Amino acid sequence: MDARTYNAELAELRVLRDGIRKAQAALEKLETDRARKITALAGYEKAKAERIAPAAGLSLADIVAIAPILAPDRLVTAAQPNPVAVPPSSEPAAPPAAAAQAPEPAGETALSSGPGPAQEQALSRAGTVAPAMTRPAPEAAAEPELSAAPSAPPSGSLPALPSVLASVAAGPLAAHTAQRALPGVPEGSEGDRWFAHTANLASTHPNFTQQARSTAFLDTHTGVLVHRDQTFRIDLPTASAAEILNTVFHVLPGGVERIYITAGAPWHRQAAQHPFLKDSVGAWLNAPAPGWRTDTGRGKDRLAGHFVHPRNPVGRYQREQGEQHVEIRSVGEWFDADGVEPVVVRDAFVLLWRALRRFWPDAVLMGSPSQTGRDLWTRTIPTKGQYADGFPVLSEELRGLFHATAGQGRTELITPPRVPARLPALVEYDRTFAYAKHTWKSGVGTPRRVTAATFASWSQKEQTKALFACGHWHVRVTVPAGWTHIGILPAPAPGDRAWHYPAAPGTTFTTWAGGPEIHTALSNPHTPWKVEILDGVVFDDGKPLDDWSKKLREAWSSLTAQAGLNGDPGQRTAAHLAARAVRALLLYGIGAFAQRPRTVTGTTPRSMERDVPPDAEIIGFDDQTITWQRPTGFTRDPNAHPEWAAHIWSSARAALLSQRHREDSTYAGALHAPPGTVVAFRTDAVYLTQPQPWPHHGQPGDYLNKGHLPGPVPAPTTEDELLTLRDRGRAAHHAAPAPERA
Repeated sequence: MDARTYNAELAELRVLRDGIRKAQAALEKLETDRARKITALAGYEKAKAERIAPAAGLSLADIVAIAPILAPDRLVTAAQPNPVAVPPSSEPAAPPAAAAQAPEPAGETALSSGPGPAQEQALSRAGTVAPAMTRPAPEAAAEPELSAAPSAPPSGSLPALPSVLASVAAGPLAAHTAQRALPGVPEGSEGDRWFAHTANLASTHPNFTQQARSTAFLDTHTGVLVHRDQTFRIDLPTASAAEILNTVFHVLPGGVERIYITAGAPWHRQAAQHPFLKDSVGAWLNAPAPGWRTDTGRGKDRLAGHFVHPRNPVGRYQREQGEQHVEIRSVGEWFDADGVEPVVVRDAFVLLWRALRRFWPDAVLMGSPSQTGRDLWTRTIPTKGQYADGFPVLSEELRGLFHATAGQGRTELITPPRVPARLPALVEYDRTFAYAKHTWKSGVGTPRRVTAATFASWSQKEQTKALFACGHWHVRVTVPAGWTHIGILPAPAPGDRAWHYPAAPGTTFTTWAGGPEIHTALSNPHTPWKVEILDGVVFDDGKPLDDWSKKLREAWSSLTAQAGLNGDPGQRTAAHLAARAVRALLLYGIGAFAQRPRTVTGTTPRSMERDVPPDAEIIGFDDQTITWQRPTGFTRDPNAHPEWAAHIWSSARAALLSQRHREDSTYAGALHAPPGTVVAFRTDAVYLTQPQPWPHHGQPGDYLNKGHLPGPVPAPTTEDELLTLRDRGRAAHHAAPAPERA
């Protein structure tokens, strides 16, 4: 073969690659649609897997894996003698044989971000020694607030916190399939090396002031452009990136550095031509823009290149000739501006900036709430005292462990037969500004490892204190016999970083969880769960986020008050949006601490295909451009603190189940609703079949009744169905008379 033939064969290979990519995308879409249709059919009370399987062209096992409620009764019967197995019909979040996992001793699993579906495997291990938690006598209560109570106390009371007894040996566990394995900490010196900080890397108070950027607000649907106190109307027939840039810079000869799209979503205009929204966005961002090229970054703000996101992308451009840099962003990163005019959106940003300036004289609104929130936090880092040198960053190994084992908000849909096929009602309760409730305490100092043997050697007081501290625990959990309520602790489910919440009695699984959730499992108002400590990471308690959070809460309260009192409808809307933006500052600021491994997105002209990085994955292409992405791992980010994000997320998930209101002497949360009435969770919200008398005083963490759809209504079996019912419930709730809403 000569060079000419070689190059010709390469060209033909690229054509085949492009065809395969398109065919795979089409196949994935068809398979997704098929799974949704199967899930919808499973909601029919007389649906049978035997009839659906041939219609779908799948086996019975495949059908049950997609819709576990269709599992034949014989599988349930066969599972009963084994207390570890999960009855398929009672746990729709995972395939019938996938809801339990054998213990995973430390040191047997290499650190990774978790295997993908092709790497999932059954585990069968035995003989691990771990301290077990059991229910104590009433006098063993560890917290004065938690008084002894019957096994099923009424809402408003909690049983005593169970004591932690001596270690016990775990017996052999049955093997289970399709369970995602979580990493652990290696034994010996290798594991000890993890418990340190990264050298010469710490969060410190900045010694510079952020520079404000000239910003414009554009509705690409109506063509309304707002810049400072000026309003223009421009013509955007195609609303391509090139057309937006050239038209805006023609109207504003001095230019701008940031353009927020308030409505129109121009990156979705060609969505029908692509199998996925992300492909449509990538094509829009990478379309030729004469006179412009992709920005390569500058100064301290080193973000460069386009950010391909299905709904809130970021396009970063630079003049071919000159030093003009500009970003095109979606205002949806900050708040939902649906139906709001660009001038009101501008006013919202002005109100937000003024509210923040009360607490941070040098506050500057950056491109996104995560950037802005974390920048404001750095300006609360003390310059004197214990942490004058900053907050050190964990070792890369521990950051990787938190990344792989600490989930975020709880998202779960509970389908029939665990809830009625027709619901008597659908009531939505959303926790107001929830994360602000859980920032008062975070882990600081050098992390300490607590092995199973160490934990077992401690007194009950020491064990309880450790569980109330900021920590992350590797545990083996068993759902108690006779349990009839929802799951409490997250378990790894099949798929990359997927989680579910086992609730079937007798289910045993191994997972990682924060202290707040473990406390909830032990002291829930029904029956304590069995939790065995396998390993743990514990920190000293500190308040690195408290000052930052308090200032944001005050800004939020001020803007919320303005939204309720201002007589001008436009200013009321602007204040409401500004308050939502403060929420985003805290919410996404906390998410930024998690510091996920970075993925870089790039583009290469088709004529220079050999320049695509060898470790890159091609995610899109057209006749001119190849779009690719590749992982770059963890960067040396001085503000990476996944331990803080993990503790807040754990606290929020626990409060979604049980939260004490001291001033009202009562409890709220899903575990205080009757069994069988919980329909779904969505991060800070819980959906029930009946209203609850939970107090709401407008404070962070309070449960707000946001929707009430009277029944009977069909139980949702997909997320889209849930969101449709949610929107109907909110509309019905707002239309109801005020006393009924209260």
